[in-house]
Amino acid sequence: MWRSRTASPDAPACPVMPNPPWQRRKHPDRAALFRDGPAAFMRARLHRRIFAWLGISILFMAFVLFAISAFFDRLTGSGYRREMDRANTFIAHQFTKVWDDPKARNALAEDIARDFDVRVEMRDTLGASIEPFSDFCKKPVFSAQINREGTQAGEVRLCFDPRRSAPKWGGFTLFLACVILWAASGRIAIRLSRPLGELARVAHDLGSGKLDSRVDLGCYEHGEVGVVAESMNEMAARIQKQVADQRELLAAVSHELRTPLARIRLLTEIARDGGEPGHAFDEIDREVVEIDQLVGELLASSRIDFSALSTKPVSAVETAHRAVSRAGLDSEKVLTVYSESDEVLIPADPTLLARALANLIENATRHGGGVVRVAVRCSANDVTFEVEDNGPGLIPGEEERIFEAFYQGGNGDVPKKGIGLGLALVKRIAVAHGGRAFAENRSEGGARIGIVIPRELPLS
Repeated sequence: MWRSRTASPDAPACPVMPNPPWQRRKHPDRAALFRDGPAAFMRARLHRRIFAWLGISILFMAFVLFAISAFFDRLTGSGYRREMDRANTFIAHQFTKVWDDPKARNALAEDIARDFDVRVEMRDTLGASIEPFSDFCKKPVFSAQINREGTQAGEVRLCFDPRRSAPKWGGFTLFLACVILWAASGRIAIRLSRPLGELARVAHDLGSGKLDSRVDLGCYEHGEVGVVAESMNEMAARIQKQVADQRELLAAVSHELRTPLARIRLLTEIARDGGEPGHAFDEIDREVVEIDQLVGELLASSRIDFSALSTKPVSAVETAHRAVSRAGLDSEKVLTVYSESDEVLIPADPTLLARALANLIENATRHGGGVVRVAVRCSANDVTFEVEDNGPGLIPGEEERIFEAFYQGGNGDVPKKGIGLGLALVKRIAVAHGGRAFAENRSEGGARIGIVIPRELPLS
């Protein structure tokens, strides 16, 4: 029953009436059904439905088997009724031969009663018993008419001893089989509904913000449901990590923004108090550039999150020249192009590709002791952008970790700067273009970090 609504606390309560069937699915108080949690509701409801449908399936299967058996019995002429008719005919023929001989007739009746364990009753034309072996054959199984020369001479009846319970046991056995099958269907329903209820519980917990909730199936971990449970646990772990990264990013960005803003406020105060305005403005300009760079990385990351790439043919060599020039480096000294033509085009987002190259160069400048060489290698299938530095190189096992967000590695000789988003954004840009990012140590010393961009977009 749904709760009634009243216009005010002082108004009389309306009688509790069930909603019409067409309104029950849209009633806002439907959440009351989840009083014990959506998992319990789903498990109970699914259990009942599976149990009921399996029971109906068992009954339907029994009906179909009975119908098919009856159809083929009629088709082949081997039905139960036909066999009974044949047995009646056989008994009638046997008794017809000896009907006029009481001794032989009684001997035949004794043989049939003994061999078939039945009661045999013989009646004359008036219905009176003729030397009966039993006088309580009220429901005969066989009733054979004895005819002599076209005239009815008597009747022979065969019936089971009422103390025999074979016919009752047959029906009881069939009923017991149906009950056992239905009980087994209940067990199957529990086995099917329990893991699904567990999945519903975890889904509800994730929707409620409990990101540490996981599916625990126990003995149900194998099979298709186990695969779904494992996928849901992996999804929950990724969501939890993503939310944690977002919170860490928010904290880091807040800190990184407050530092230059504090410097800008200090510089403006110095300039206002009569300090050197040119020097203050130069420092403010550098702080604004840092803020702009940080905001640019955040915007690039957001574009990748929302799949807002604007791909078009981009010249790989020209993009590398522009990135080197913007970094204040001499292209004649540091840029090396391994290509037969300067017009090597790749499908890419110009803004994101420029951001990736700028981050590679900046990483080499800040953490690698300066840029040694920027190389562009063009092949038939892809284009590789490499930035080599003159730093201490990578620690073993750090080749993949440097592309993780907020990771700031190193051996401690180089001071840490930034928040660790540059190379993580580089990898995301490469993957968004269907490529990859790599990092390795140079034999001459230092590190080589770059990205590989395919010359054709992969099929999505």
